[in-house]
Amino acid sequence: MLRREMLLVLALSLGASALSALISFAGSLTAPGGLADQAARMNTSAAPDRPWLDLAWQLFGIATALVPVALVAHLLYREGAGGLRAVGCDLRRPRSDLARGTLIAAGIGGTGLLLYLGARAAGANLTVVPENLPDVWWKIPVLIASAVQNAAVEEIIVIGYLLRRLDQLGWSPWGALAASSLLRGTYHLYQGIGGFVGNMAMGVIFVLLYRRWGRVGPLLAAHALIDIVAFVGYAVLAGEVGWLPTG
Repeated sequence: MLRREMLLVLALSLGASALSALISFAGSLTAPGGLADQAARMNTSAAPDRPWLDLAWQLFGIATALVPVALVAHLLYREGAGGLRAVGCDLRRPRSDLARGTLIAAGIGGTGLLLYLGARAAGANLTVVPENLPDVWWKIPVLIASAVQNAAVEEIIVIGYLLRRLDQLGWSPWGALAASSLLRGTYHLYQGIGGFVGNMAMGVIFVLLYRRWGRVGPLLAAHALIDIVAFVGYAVLAGEVGWLPTG
């Protein structure tokens, strides 16, 4: 029953994203030109020139993406584990979680940017366009909300929930680490080989830290900060600095 439950949760969330990324990567490999000549676009406009309708679609997308997180919380609560508190996603240690998350983000964020630039220069990565929203008043708040949503979905499901279920199914710690990290790398494969390798390495680090601390909170904070800097930083710097590729 646990195995079926886990597969269904993944099929509704990051497992489906991994399959989508594989198909997208196959399309990029077989398209004319190199990977660096193609773009992987995120946070795109759903209704150009209609800002209120666009905002409605953006908020709808963020809210519906969080439904699998709500499902995981329900399953953990029904299990008698106290919901998301079972994986350390709560407000019991906000200062500690934020402090640890900030340190993790500082270390991984800079390294990840260098890896992306190097992979793209080597022709192993698409040009990542973190945002392509119109310049309206809600742009930055939506980008921040999108970053927090990404962090919540990935860390709660691929770290907290998946590792808990794999442990209950009798997987070894190293096998669970490999499965979680490989899944994280795969659903970023739409960005290219650099995105796959970089996120798989990030997954290894996050699993080890989760095993040490027993809390998703710091990892969620770190991921949210990394994405906020990426999304908002791109919105501010795109076209203004020469070292940042634009699609």
